[in-house]
Amino acid sequence: MYGMETCTSSQTAELVDVTNFQRPARDWLAPIRKLEEMGVAYDAADGVLWQHMMPYKPSITEGLLADALRVLDAVADAHRSAGPDSVRYLVLASGLPGIYNLGGDLALFKEKILAGDRDALRRYAHTCIEVQYRRASKMDLPLCTIALVQGDALGGGFEAALAHDVIVAERGVKFGLPEILFNLFPGMGAYTFLSRRLDPARAERLMTSGRLYTAEELYDLGVVDVLAEDGEGVAAVDAFIHTHRRSPKSRAAIAKLRQMMAPVTRKELIDITDLWVETALTLDARDLRKMEHLVAAQTRRISAAEKGEQRATA
Repeated sequence: MYGMETCTSSQTAELVDVTNFQRPARDWLAPIRKLEEMGVAYDAADGVLWQHMMPYKPSITEGLLADALRVLDAVADAHRSAGPDSVRYLVLASGLPGIYNLGGDLALFKEKILAGDRDALRRYAHTCIEVQYRRASKMDLPLCTIALVQGDALGGGFEAALAHDVIVAERGVKFGLPEILFNLFPGMGAYTFLSRRLDPARAERLMTSGRLYTAEELYDLGVVDVLAEDGEGVAAVDAFIHTHRRSPKSRAAIAKLRQMMAPVTRKELIDITDLWVETALTLDARDLRKMEHLVAAQTRRISAAEKGEQRATA
């Protein structure tokens, strides 16, 4: 279980434990002080709420989705009870070294597909869409949402980043949508968000290529907004926020204009993910074996990351 910390700058070396933070009369932070699969830090001075994904495996787990919804609920409560300046920036990063997120819970998918459990697949998919829609719509709040990608972002991990206003990525990070490799398609927002950042033709090309793209390539395409040097992602987010705060009204208006011209609707996201569910249920044994290979690769990645972290702290 991960606690919550507060800080006056996202670059502070030692974050102050939240118990030392002077709480307002109504403590909107209370529900997110201890989450199961997400660590949270709050920069009260600049109104920045940092989320660090820490799932028990490097995927979009059901626990991670539940924590994400709790954070979004808390942000909405903060705007009601503490005012719009309480949270002006919402940042989604990762606490896993070298990994942003490797995508959907493939082991769960395989289990439910073999069982023909349409309802379970739909519940998982619809929960993903609820998180994605609330991030993309910002719950109609005056927020700027930022994805800080400091490790590889694949499948649903890539889609999670795409739901944000701004994607900050460090050089060398890899992005990809591997679903085509096991005869499926990314159904949690990839087409919706990529077709608006690029165009439908290039979005489809990226979705069906099955290849990995570097942060540099996606920056050149316009998918990544800010390209940071390796290890400088947090500083790049700080610099972006500093610049953004100089002209918040114009930038908020531009963000609203983008939504007006190409609105992201919950219905669009739900219809696409319902198609994803029906397609998933048609996968055959060969497709599921390929999915299993990717599950094994994900397990190896997290094991290697944990061993590297243990060596670094030894």
